[in-house]
Amino acid sequence: MDGGDVAGPAVVTDPVPGGREPAPRSAFARFWSAAAISSFGTAVTAVAMPVLVVQLLHATPFEVGLVGAAQFVPYAVLGLFAGAYTDRWRRRPILVWASVGRAVSLGAIPVLWLVGALQIWMLVALLLLFGAFSVFGFAATQSFLPRLVPRSRLVIANARLDQTDALAQTLGPALGGGLVALLGAPIALLVDAISYIVDAALNASIRVEETRERRGDRHLGREIREGLRWAYAHRTLGPLAVSTHVWFFANGVALTVLSLLALRSLGFTAFTFGLLLAVAGSCALVGATFAARIGGWLGIGRTIILARAMYPIAWALAAVAAGVPAAAVLLFIALALHGLAGGVENANEMALRQTVTPDRLLGRVNANIRSVNRTAAAIGALAGGAAIALVGDRWMLVAVAVIFAIAALVAWFSPLRSERVSPD
Repeated sequence: MDGGDVAGPAVVTDPVPGGREPAPRSAFARFWSAAAISSFGTAVTAVAMPVLVVQLLHATPFEVGLVGAAQFVPYAVLGLFAGAYTDRWRRRPILVWASVGRAVSLGAIPVLWLVGALQIWMLVALLLLFGAFSVFGFAATQSFLPRLVPRSRLVIANARLDQTDALAQTLGPALGGGLVALLGAPIALLVDAISYIVDAALNASIRVEETRERRGDRHLGREIREGLRWAYAHRTLGPLAVSTHVWFFANGVALTVLSLLALRSLGFTAFTFGLLLAVAGSCALVGATFAARIGGWLGIGRTIILARAMYPIAWALAAVAAGVPAAAVLLFIALALHGLAGGVENANEMALRQTVTPDRLLGRVNANIRSVNRTAAAIGALAGGAAIALVGDRWMLVAVAVIFAIAALVAWFSPLRSERVSPD
């Protein structure tokens, strides 16, 4: 199916989870556009931030890990509360103000650089603030989509978002590498800050029914526990969540090691590093294009497991790349496989979670799982930065491949293998 199917006439006839009529077809188009624009900005930052930290601020390996972890730490502190309040509040305003907050916190980085005041601790503080807004923003984003499209279109809608994100990851890093070369890494970060302002304006223009029941007997602790029970006691979501947490820890280690290996050990330029990330993005685009079809063919659970099995292979190749003359070629192949797996997996995983979770719990379940994911990524980034100085690039990448394999095995030895999820 093409992208028009998501926002086409069928959307108006099929009820969303929760029993309410879906939003007008223009609502998803604006939501999709907002996500696309911010994705391009984020892809530029994915190149600019490592260059700023590694080459301009001359950070130590531990400081590289600290910066990588900073934007994820707020998930550990605020995640449970963000989920509960996302289910209490209307989600569209949360999206808008979270994007404005991220724009301000990210935009402060080039300002500090221009006045000669930027230091690692300031960067960490701003990324902590950025992460705090992101906690609420992503909890609302993942819970808002089922209000815009019907249940039968959730895999397609998530795939369209993933395709756009993958396209941004394909073109954005090359654009980011060029902007870094032309303007410098700090100024390139302004592109991402501006993208969040546009994101906020587009989401503010969405017209959708959002009513929240006002109750006097609400108890924050009870609501948090209810969300945790659904996320971790559910026969399918529970093991999938644990597998995903392990995956995020491995990915946190991997990205820290990757930036040091490519930019320092292998001497990649900012543009070459951008091309490396662009290859991952282009393969994610291919994976997302076929995500719904593969999910329908194999079943949504087996599709997720198949994708999880591809990651350890990818990072085993990266480990080999760290010790051979053809390192750059193998590293590009490894990131291509990593991107392909992510493109296939993400739409199916998100659709599974959005389908089996009641709308009144979506904010909590999404925020709870994402909070632990980001906490695991933060710990992984710190662990990767601290350990690489002790054992070197190659053995750290071997460890990454092993941890990714554990994530795949947790998913395999679970009821997820038989999960298909009816689209109706």
